[in-house]
Amino acid sequence: MNKLRKFKLLALTIILGGILISSSLGIIQSKNDDLDRKVKAFLESQRYSWRDMNVPTQDGQILCNLILENNYTRALELGTSTGHSAIWIAWALSKTGGKLITVEINERRYQEALANFKEAGLSDFIDARLGDAHQLVYELEGPFDFIFIDADKNWYVKYAQALIPKLVEGGCLTAHNVYAPRRGRFRRNRWGGAEYYEFMKSQVGFETFIHPESRRGLAISYKRSSD
Repeated sequence: MNKLRKFKLLALTIILGGILISSSLGIIQSKNDDLDRKVKAFLESQRYSWRDMNVPTQDGQILCNLILENNYTRALELGTSTGHSAIWIAWALSKTGGKLITVEINERRYQEALANFKEAGLSDFIDARLGDAHQLVYELEGPFDFIFIDADKNWYVKYAQALIPKLVEGGCLTAHNVYAPRRGRFRRNRWGGAEYYEFMKSQVGFETFIHPESRRGLAISYKRSSD
């Protein structure tokens, strides 16, 4: 084969390769666009329908943004309810290549959450489990880089104690309905939420604060690097 033919073959290979790559990226982008449209449509249709202890939309958006900003991929949620927070978390994970394990003790809420995940198009990104988090929290192997706790508040400290060793450095532990003390007293002591805040603030390996945009007390705790 002469040099001209080799050059033409090489050029054709590069062009075809570029076309195939562009085509693949286009398919991926198209799938992502389709999923985004489906999730947005579902969330909009349910915007004023979430009950059963689900997070408000604003807090769901915060959870989603935390995952996207830090490129988290291994998420755990305690307290699925009917799935509002899980949908926001899984939507973010669909973009980072991750997956969510979410635990719910109530079968009715669990079944409703499964239906919501399917309708939102996010079932492939969620491992939903029906069970008692009091037990499962010790059985889950991890590691996790993102954890959201929205279960029984008087167990928040115990959940944290069990999960901190399973959270990677740079990971984020979040909890709902947590309020910081004010002037020496607990502000709106919600069944252990304030005690949880004090506990996390005492952990030297963590940076803990209440997210300023949350009106329902979303506590954020980043696990510091040991470097």
